[in-house]
Amino acid sequence: MSLNPDLENRLRDLLGARLSVTAADRGEHARSESLHSAPPPDAVVWPETADEVAQILAACNETGTPVIPWGTGTSLEGHALAYTGGVTLDLMRMDRIVEVRAGDMQVTVQPGVTREALNTELRATGLFFPVDPGANASLGGMAATRASGTTAVRYGTMRDNVLALEVVLADGRIIRTGTRAAKSSAGYDLTGLFVGAEGTLGVITELTLRLHGQPEEVAAAVCAFDTLDHAVECVTATIQSGIPMARIEFVDAATARAFNLHSGASLPEKPHLMVEFHGSPVSVREDAESFGALAGEFGGQGFDWASSTEDRARLWRMRHGAYHASFVLRPGARGIITDVCVPMSELPAAVTAAAADIEAEGLLGPIVGHVGDGNFHTLLLVDPENADEIARAKQVATRMAERAIAVGGTISGEHGIGVGKRGLMAAQHGAGWQVMGDIKAALDPRNILNPGKLVADRN
Repeated sequence: MSLNPDLENRLRDLLGARLSVTAADRGEHARSESLHSAPPPDAVVWPETADEVAQILAACNETGTPVIPWGTGTSLEGHALAYTGGVTLDLMRMDRIVEVRAGDMQVTVQPGVTREALNTELRATGLFFPVDPGANASLGGMAATRASGTTAVRYGTMRDNVLALEVVLADGRIIRTGTRAAKSSAGYDLTGLFVGAEGTLGVITELTLRLHGQPEEVAAAVCAFDTLDHAVECVTATIQSGIPMARIEFVDAATARAFNLHSGASLPEKPHLMVEFHGSPVSVREDAESFGALAGEFGGQGFDWASSTEDRARLWRMRHGAYHASFVLRPGARGIITDVCVPMSELPAAVTAAAADIEAEGLLGPIVGHVGDGNFHTLLLVDPENADEIARAKQVATRMAERAIAVGGTISGEHGIGVGKRGLMAAQHGAGWQVMGDIKAALDPRNILNPGKLVADRN
């Protein structure tokens, strides 16, 4: 496919060199972290203002040309790939921190600001933005996918930390949703509608985010358990006991081995919990002691405390690198990665069932998770040339999702839907999925915004 010539001329007049149809630029926007693949888009554009985004969308809407928003490209379910051609809207030049309002504990940013860049800017204020999915993702992309991460158990997800948005609709209209106030009873929650819509309803061009105070004291630790069951049962007991964790992460024995091989760590090749506590020096010490006593009841051993900033950074860098580290377990493999989220009471059974299913299929699939809120992930390492192995891995992922739905959970706690899990949406939402499609049709009648993702195809 190629771009409509009249549209190309119109966009060239608007953007100049910030429109590209070169194979190199298009190819850069056809890559995925996972096995999902698609042809390159027909063109890539780099807007710098909301007004430019509005003019791009209006022009593409007139010609029925698909528009695919792009952040850092770290999504895992094919969210930003141009399956039907069209224009990739790369928002990474919209990277301005518009205003920090320390007194309100708020910040307004453009969508291309990354979470690490924001926290670097905030250091002198005593505030920070807590949502931490691991990758240095763009904040616009994090809002579009309703991201969460290691700190969600204490600070919540993007759903909890986005107060207001500026959004460009398919026809080029610019709207603002939400307010800077702490709460509102004024009409529909349009902010909540666009957070998690994966770019199918509008393009986020500005975000107002809730900030949090940097904790006075931070302590982190890693400890091993003899069995997967004991580690996960310790998590549920910890949450039920009310110990205020900032992070509580699970990694299985295979992941511990990957850390050792990839990072030069020396962890026992057993399931581990990685934990972090925030607060005053007294509260952190008391919380850590309480957790240590509880973990001991489940056989927790070998506590390795990381109290310095450098040691903590090393610990969480290792955890965030689990995806890439896991490939050392099977060089040349590709990954089918999936996540589910279940009620806390169902977490031990869900993780155990996933591990048993992976083993029964003869697959290698490390398991990790932000288990403090019932969310865990598997990375199924497959031979990209082995169709049977890929099919079995996909069946394992599907059964994980089906088991999650059966106990009142969800097919994805943070990776989102994209194309990878679209086939499971009807099972989770029933008639509600059709309502999502009705909303999509109302806001994007020509279906130009990230088509083929999240919602059902139109008849």
